[in-house]
Amino acid sequence: MKPLVILAAALGIAAPAFAGSSDSAPADAPVVAPAPAVTYGGEWTGGYAGLSIGGIDIDATGAPDGEHSSYGLHLGYDYDFGQFVLGGEIEYETTNIGLGAVADVDSVARLKLRGGYDLGRTLLYATAGMAEIDTSIGSETGSFAGVGVSYQLNDRFYLGGEVLGHRFDDINGSGVDADATSLSIRGGLRF
Repeated sequence: MKPLVILAAALGIAAPAFAGSSDSAPADAPVVAPAPAVTYGGEWTGGYAGLSIGGIDIDATGAPDGEHSSYGLHLGYDYDFGQFVLGGEIEYETTNIGLGAVADVDSVARLKLRGGYDLGRTLLYATAGMAEIDTSIGSETGSFAGVGVSYQLNDRFYLGGEVLGHRFDDINGSGVDADATSLSIRGGLRF
């Protein structure tokens, strides 16, 4: 009987160790830190470069209206002040618009100033600046203004759109004035 008493006493002492406790974790359980959240968007400071595709509609003095598709390149830099973003951009678009016997339009180059409201991954902006139109009767510098939107797809790529209205007076001294409206879809890389 003595061995049964020793066995019962041993089990009585060891039972709490096998039962476990909800107050403590096993000593060898690994502690896993939560994964850092992946966030992007809302930060617009930095350079960007991209492509555009769209169309241009031109109304010129003494000529039928002309419109055609356009393709372009742009390069710019933005600075994010919190809720306001200010930036500059250069852009070149090529096209092939016939304005009857008056002129053919080959390209438009722009120097832009843009400012807008930071909505996180979306930037709504207004833009204005100087544009140069290249035509078969010569080149002329004019002004433009418009609005646009840009959306950060992730921390590197963006997609957006822009509508601009242009005014060119007396192209190369020919007496031909032109008003142009452009609409483009833009996308590219932020760096």
